Amino acid sequence: MGFFGRNLPYLLAGISVGGQYALIAVGYTMVYGILRLINFAHGDIFTAAGFFMVYIAATMPLTLAIPLVIVLTVLLGFTVERVAYKPLRSAPRMSIMISAIGVSYLLQNLMWYVTGGLAKQYPSIPWISNSITIGGATTKVVTIITPILTVALVIGLVQLINHTKIGMAMRAVSKDFETSKLMGIRINSVISMTFIIGSFLAAVGSMLYFTNYSTVTPTVGAMPGLKAFVAAVFGGIGSIPGAVIGAFVIGICENIIKALGLTTFSDAFTFALLIVILLFRPTGLFGEKTSEKV
Repeated sequence: MGFFGRNLPYLLAGISVGGQYALIAVGYTMVYGILRLINFAHGDIFTAAGFFMVYIAATMPLTLAIPLVIVLTVLLGFTVERVAYKPLRSAPRMSIMISAIGVSYLLQNLMWYVTGGLAKQYPSIPWISNSITIGGATTKVVTIITPILTVALVIGLVQLINHTKIGMAMRAVSKDFETSKLMGIRINSVISMTFIIGSFLAAVGSMLYFTNYSTVTPTVGAMPGLKAFVAAVFGGIGSIPGAVIGAFVIGICENIIKALGLTTFSDAFTFALLIVILLFRPTGLFGEKTSEKV
């Protein structure tokens, strides 16, 4: 087996995990684009989607469980926004950030309480859990499906933002929050829709992620959430294409490092990349320079 054959599984895994990070990163970047808020609870919503599937799939067929998990995850994201963020709309930005951290720990502790802190086995989803051989490398169908589905969902999201009324409102609010409010745009509806879309993508991302990494624990979403955040910063936080490209770069590089036998440093690379980006290009690859009004 040649060099390509030996490393193809790592490349495929990198593309797959990059797609999963991308679906989480888009949620971060959309919320930041409109509220200028890092939603620290986003990784925990991703984890909650995993637990929803564990418990719901145990009581009903997957054909019903999958849409129900997506609906419950969307409702959770919507509830978090309405309960934890909406009352602080006019508060200092630091207050909202502290609230986001508080929501993250609240969700983690609720999951610890419900599960007893025990790891749960994620159910096997037919077809995408099956094995497939590509170029001599054996992998799961989900590895091939993930980048295709990610790109399709992101293209659909970009079309929604560019060609619909709610998308136009999102773009207006992201450009100038206060002016949009004065122009009669329903700010609360726009923000809620942003959280709904982000939570939907997190639910889909969780199904793809846990099909590969089948153990769900209350804190399992922390690392994918942090890496997705780094991807959003790397691409230019507020830029959807930038978040997607950043996620694929991180996913591929992470797995190349594993292929080189440096698995211990695969996580460190992600955060080293964050430091480098903040030092040399704080706005990210596709981020726009902004000026704060004094």
